[in-house]
Amino acid sequence: MGSRTLASFRKYGNRSRMHGGFGNMDNRVYMLNVLWFKEGGGAGKYAEYVAAAAPYVNELGGKLVESYTPESALIGDWNPDLFFVVEWPDWETFMKLPQNPGYQKIAHLREEALRDSLLIRCRRESGALPE
Repeated sequence: MGSRTLASFRKYGNRSRMHGGFGNMDNRVYMLNVLWFKEGGGAGKYAEYVAAAAPYVNELGGKLVESYTPESALIGDWNPDLFFVVEWPDWETFMKLPQNPGYQKIAHLREEALRDSLLIRCRRESGALPE
């Protein structure tokens, strides 16, 4: 991650709007990644980043859960190019990624690829919606 992103992790990484904190740090966490690519090659640059980051993510136990390309927003104004969820063993493990020196060397590829992004920590809700 670039220095701006790493600074955001340090500043906001231990905050939550719910329950005053993130609760049990031993539970799996799900990171929702929402991406808007830069014009003129951002998607290709992001593919380069994913290939370079994969060994670091895999080493820490990160797993892609789902990925989607939105087609159209039926309600609201939301138009990312791609969004996906990555499962991590726990918050502490996820936070090792931006601290890894090897990852830090390739994190610039992400910044070069993206016009904007959201990275949202989530937890799985069993039974939150009727099936």
